[in-house]
Amino acid sequence: MPDNPESDSYQTIAAPATGVFKDKGSKFLSFAYPVSTEDEIKEYLKEIKKEYFDARHHCFAYRLGWGGELWRVNDDGEPSSSAGKPILGQLRSYHVSDTLVIVVRYFGGTKLGIPGLINAYRQATANALQQSVIIPKYDIRHATLAFPYQQMNTVMKLLKESLASISYGENLSHEKHLSPEKSFSPDCRLSFSIRRSLFPALSQKLSLIDQLIITP
Repeated sequence: MPDNPESDSYQTIAAPATGVFKDKGSKFLSFAYPVSTEDEIKEYLKEIKKEYFDARHHCFAYRLGWGGELWRVNDDGEPSSSAGKPILGQLRSYHVSDTLVIVVRYFGGTKLGIPGLINAYRQATANALQQSVIIPKYDIRHATLAFPYQQMNTVMKLLKESLASISYGENLSHEKHLSPEKSFSPDCRLSFSIRRSLFPALSQKLSLIDQLIITP
């Protein structure tokens, strides 16, 4: 759960950032990325492994979503829990989600031991996050509406007043250049997104509109 369960906001980083940590000849390069999906994460991992192909390890951790409920760690050959978990621990300490950190290790010839590895991956991650600009992000709810055309003005007014973002569904006519009467006939269907904290009030108002159906 997030630090404040009553809020629909959480934090992420605004842009990619890098860091470095050195210990006994080993060099740990850290890369922090703002991400929204696991597909993005896979692409960043592919890029880093390609660019730093000669490194001994490419360890990572990420958190996704409000509260960081989706997460994963990877030690990539380091002793269990000595790399991925320290990286994840720093993501939690900095209270960021929708964030990926990859730490690339070049072995310096001297073993660090598990405590040394934990410290190195923790410090490398912290260094990258310290270089990051942390910004707010909001948990978003999505819903679909179906309603008679005569309710169009009322629905659009409520959505606008509630600061909802509107996107038209696939089941609308593809001829979007047509007049509203033609492109929405016989029933209007649209999707919208809105901050989670604002959704209950909007949903209550929409439920009062005759013949309107809302699908979360």
